[in-house]
Amino acid sequence: MSPFHPRLLIVAITLALAPPALAAEPERTTERSITVSAQGSVTADPDIAYFSVGVATDADTARDALAKNSLAMTKLLEGLQAFGIAQRDIQTSAVNVEPRYTLAKDNRTQTLSGYRVTNQVHIIVRDVKRMGDVIDQAITLGANQIGRVSFEISNADALKDEARKTAMTNARKRAELYATAAGVALGPVLRIFEEPAESRLAPIGVQRAVSGAVPVEPGSRTLSTEVQVTWGLR
Repeated sequence: MSPFHPRLLIVAITLALAPPALAAEPERTTERSITVSAQGSVTADPDIAYFSVGVATDADTARDALAKNSLAMTKLLEGLQAFGIAQRDIQTSAVNVEPRYTLAKDNRTQTLSGYRVTNQVHIIVRDVKRMGDVIDQAITLGANQIGRVSFEISNADALKDEARKTAMTNARKRAELYATAAGVALGPVLRIFEEPAESRLAPIGVQRAVSGAVPVEPGSRTLSTEVQVTWGLR
C-alpha cells in the first residue's frame, strides 16, 4: 500500500467545497431615450411703475427740521392722493434724522451746523402712461428727492405660462427632428426640468412720454424660460 499523502486530501477537499458554476446573468437592456433643451419667450410692455420720492429739510435743531419735514410730506402725500394715487399705493420706506457739520477753515475740525430730516415713500403707479405726470406733480408739490424707477408686468405669471408652452413645443419639434434623423420614433415623456430664467429688457422703442411731463420710457420686457425634456424612444 502506498503511503498516505496529505496534499491529495487537501486537493480533494478543495474540489468538493468549490461552488457550482454560476448561471450566466441575463443581458440587461438599457431604455433608449433622447434629451433636448429648448427655450420659449414672450415680450410685453410693462403696465405698472414704481419709484421713490421724498423730502429733505434742514433746520438748526432736529425738532425744527422734523416739523418742517412733516408739513412738507403731508402736502406731498395729500397732493399725490388728490392726483389719483391711492393711499394703498403709497408706503413709507425711510425716515432719517442726521446732524450736519461744517468744516472749519483749517480743514481739520468740524462744528455742528444743524440737522437734516429725510422722509421717503415708495409709490406704485398703476398706469404707466401717467408716470411722467406723477413725477412732475411730486416735484410741484415740494418733493426734492426722486429715487430709482422700475417697471413690472402685472400678468407676468400668465405670460410666463405661455413661454413655457412655447418652450415645450420647441423641445418636441427638436426631439422629433433628431428622432426622425436617427430612424426612431418618440415615446412617452420621461422627464421635464425647467431651468431658472430671468426676464430681460427688450430694445426700447419710440418715446411714449406725454408732452409736458417728465420723459419716462418703460420699454418692453421679455419673459423667457428654458426646459430640458427627456423622451423614451420606440
